[in-house]
Parts: sequence; C-alpha cells; structure tokens
Amino acid sequence: MKKGKIYLVGAGPGDPDLLTLKALNVIKNCDVIIYDALMNPEILKHAPDQVEKIFIGKSRHSERLSQQEVEALMIKKANEGLDVVRLKGGDPFVFGRGGEEAEITIDAGLEWEVVPGISSGVAVPAYAGIPLTHRDCASYVTFITGHESTEDSKVEWEKIRSAYHTLVIFMGITKLPDTVSKLLRGDFLPETPIAIIESGTTSKQNVRVSVLGSITADIEKTPVKTPALVVIGEVVKYREKLGK
Repeated sequence: MKKGKIYLVGAGPGDPDLLTLKALNVIKNCDVIIYDALMNPEILKHAPDQVEKIFIGKSRHSERLSQQEVEALMIKKANEGLDVVRLKGGDPFVFGRGGEEAEITIDAGLEWEVVPGISSGVAVPAYAGIPLTHRDCASYVTFITGHESTEDSKVEWEKIRSAYHTLVIFMGITKLPDTVSKLLRGDFLPETPIAIIESGTTSKQNVRVSVLGSITADIEKTPVKTPALVVIGEVVKYREKLGK
C-alpha cells in the first residue's frame, strides 16, 4: 500500500491572516490534520469537511498527548496511506520540535516536507510596535527558549551582552524572575526596557512594558496570561511611538 506524506506546517503566530499560501494549499489537500492549542482554530476552516482533525491537547502536560505519542500518531496515519499535516503555531523549526519530528519521519522511511511559518518571535513584536533591530540601538537579535528539555540550562544568561542587542524569549514566563536575576548579575542594567506580549497578533493581544529592575514585582501583582513572548532591549522604547 502506498504510504502517505507528512507535512510539518507552520500556522503562524496567531492571526489567521498570516498563514502562508503554501500552508493553505497543503491544508486544503491533506487527509489528516494533527494540531495543538497554540494554533488558531480558525485555520481549520480552510480544510475540507472530510479531513480528519485531531486535537492533541491543551498546553498543560496532563491534558495532552506526549511528544512520543504525537510522533507515533503521525507515523501511524502516514503508514495507512494518508497525507498528514502536523500543524504548529509559529514556525516548525523555531522552538517547535519540527527537527525532532522530521528525524522520526525519516527514520520511519516516510516522505516529508517542511512548510515554514511566520515565527511568533518576529511577528509578535512587530504587531506590538517593537522593531527587533534598529540602527541606533540594536545590531543583532538572539532568540532563546525559556523552557529547556533538561533541568540544567544551556543558556549562559550572565554572559549575554546588552549593548546593541535584543533578546526574544519564547516560553519564558515561568522562569522569568530567575532569568531577570541572572541578566542583572551580568551587564544588563535595571533600567533596561522589557516587554511582555500576551496573545500576540490576536484580538486578545496585551502588551505590558516595564524595566528589568521592576518586572518581577510587576508580574507578581498581575500574573501573565500565556501564551506570551518576552522582548528585552532598547528597541522596546519604540513601542511608545510605533505601537497601535
């Protein structure tokens, strides 16, 4: 029996209008869509009624399939001769486990393709009026995960330089107080601007701007609603002029 193909598809950061044309075409022509809570469900309306749509669960671990179970499901459906779309928020290869799922697909002897999506790391700050680079204050950007697969962090926060630098932290809210403490032990100053963007690019978007020296106290008073992205650096100041 002919085996199906697995597509690792980026759904974009939240606004369904940011879905790419290629992603739209794949969604319209697949047999199965496997998706999670970080993807805007409005996108599923583009799929024909006969397409099987499988929700793998909410963000809390106890309410979702494990990564191994998701991978096994993908392989099972493709081995049944079905073309599978693994639909992910943002971009599959930017903190989306797309690389892991591509490896598993190859090891299973199946055909696969990645369909890049607009990463939340780029789009969410833009919607908030924060340019990640600026000739006056930010010559480079670092994308960092705030949720690593091991307890021992591989990120040397204290060694990250602040000058002409923008930090974008994914999934970093839980450990944000610890992250801020480590940055301040390095060369980041307490007055360094920081923005936390909740539900970016959607109608629920909320942006709070503060400085490193007081952000921990701020979020203790008013907890952050996830999903949220963190941006640190002088570029955050431009939100006052560019933000809508």
